[in-house]
Amino acid sequence: MSYYQYHVFFCVNQREGAAVCCNNMNAQEIRDYAKSRIKALKLSGKNKVRINNAGCLDRCDEGPVIVIYPEEVWYTYIDKDDIDEIINEHLMNGRIVERLRI
Repeated sequence: MSYYQYHVFFCVNQREGAAVCCNNMNAQEIRDYAKSRIKALKLSGKNKVRINNAGCLDRCDEGPVIVIYPEEVWYTYIDKDDIDEIINEHLMNGRIVERLRI
């Protein structure tokens, strides 16, 4: 069994120059928000949810992006409302949010 039920990786990569990257779309701020929501909902820790920073996940043109393991489900998002939907549907109820899936 995995240590975490869900392991969520947020691409927070910052590319140089004008290159497209997730961090240009507030990825770090949104990742910090997700981590605080998971803690507030008491969903963090062993056998629960882990939110992590990731370097480049190489899907910048579809970004910002996250990937959730163990299912290997990739999402894009726009704002905190999208993250709340992913938390409520996928992480709390095991239902993939198809409208955000990439």
